[in-house]
Amino acid sequence: MVTAFVLIRTEGKDFPAMADKMLEVPGVKEVHVVAGEYDMVAIVRVVDACELSAILTRQLIHIPGISWTKTLIALETFSPYDVESLFGGDG
Repeated sequence: MVTAFVLIRTEGKDFPAMADKMLEVPGVKEVHVVAGEYDMVAIVRVVDACELSAILTRQLIHIPGISWTKTLIALETFSPYDVESLFGGDG
């Protein structure tokens, strides 16, 4: 499983509509509105880098209001929870 944190800058401030659209994309598990340099963060969990690439380049960037993204890919996960079973091994 690949976990990525997608930092998002937006043109508009219709965060609920953008979040709803992002959550329609398979693999997008959570969307957060944040304070600071970025407006939103999407947490993406998928099977492999190819699936992540497709989400980033063919789906998320085309959602109205998203103007710019920066993606951080998790190299290791430390959690008191079994993340694989929570989110499924299939992404």
